[in-house]
Amino acid sequence: MITYLLLAGAIASEVAATVSLRLSDGFSKLVPSLIVLAGYPAAFAFLAFVLKRGMPVAVAYAIWSAIGVTAVAVIGTLWLDEKLTPLRIAGIALIVAGTAALEAGAPD
Repeated sequence: MITYLLLAGAIASEVAATVSLRLSDGFSKLVPSLIVLAGYPAAFAFLAFVLKRGMPVAVAYAIWSAIGVTAVAVIGTLWLDEKLTPLRIAGIALIVAGTAALEAGAPD
């Protein structure tokens, strides 16, 4: 359970940093820029702890990227005036399906 909480921390940090990168307006806004500068290193630190606890890198990265891509797409659609097209939805579904396949095929 701790491993998945650490992975959630990695995902949350990366999503916050990615959204803040958009909001930073080319690093011209202080608060979003600081979130970017703190968020990415935090995400990698959390991910390093996940890997140290034994989660296979393919599984950890797949979960991280699938949830991250989905979260950023939803946030972009709801709050950043970005369009979520049927093709983008299909792409997200493929990422999630690939992640499920990696997780199902991981050794216990």
